[in-house]
Amino acid sequence: MAQGMSIHIGLNKVDPTKYNGWDGKLIACENDAQDMDQLAKNSGIEDRVTLLTAQATVDNVTAELRKAARTLTPGDFLLFTYSGHGGQVPDLNGPEDESDRLDETMCFFDREYIDDELYREFEGFAEGVRIFCLLDCCHSGSGIRVREILTPEAMEEQFQTTDPDQVEVTSRLMPLDKQDELYQRDKEFFDSIQRKLNAKDNRELGATALLISACQDNQLAADGLRNGLFTATLLDVWNGGGFTGGYKAFHREILKRMPATQSPNLFVTGRTNNRFIRQRPFTV
Repeated sequence: MAQGMSIHIGLNKVDPTKYNGWDGKLIACENDAQDMDQLAKNSGIEDRVTLLTAQATVDNVTAELRKAARTLTPGDFLLFTYSGHGGQVPDLNGPEDESDRLDETMCFFDREYIDDELYREFEGFAEGVRIFCLLDCCHSGSGIRVREILTPEAMEEQFQTTDPDQVEVTSRLMPLDKQDELYQRDKEFFDSIQRKLNAKDNRELGATALLISACQDNQLAADGLRNGLFTATLLDVWNGGGFTGGYKAFHREILKRMPATQSPNLFVTGRTNNRFIRQRPFTV
């Protein structure tokens, strides 16, 4: 019988001493992580860990991913969820035709974590492991352009404000000036990480990794009072386990209920596993 594990990460702030004074305060990310942990429990996943705010360091997240990689065998299932700020850094190892030439990051408590690092950890999983990854964060290096094309009506619907300057307050966007400031401060470190790693686009995973993210790379993800907009919509579609379709249908139904300015993305990489894609989400 297949076994399941889950890792849930939610940060309502980051360590300002590591982010040049920025604390990245948010409201609903810890709730998102706890609600996804409950969903995992209800889905029959017994081996679960939740890392909230100060617990969500690079070392702790990496340790949990490597523990899962050591434990899970072909046919097993990992659920990985993240809720917090997203940022971007220049992409040094991606394909030359990549339009934005940016790598997405998750803002862990002690530093930004590049998506290439996450895919490096996925490489450690056995062939045939199924990985379902949910990211409720902004992937918004193009955030300024997005804000400029948002109508007042769209801003009010998604971010509960018509003031473009307030979008950063009610979204999960790491402020663009802070992204640049921290990249310039830590440029050698971030560049060295990418030089050591293959780009996620060139990964040869034995596992199958399926990602549904809160928005496209050039969009913003909205925070909320109880849950982020993406997580709230996902939970609504899931309907306490009442949803019966596969992963693509799950993504389509979430997408239908989201504003056009925040369009969740579906991305699959690694070993081809059509049976996994057709399964009901969260099936161990």
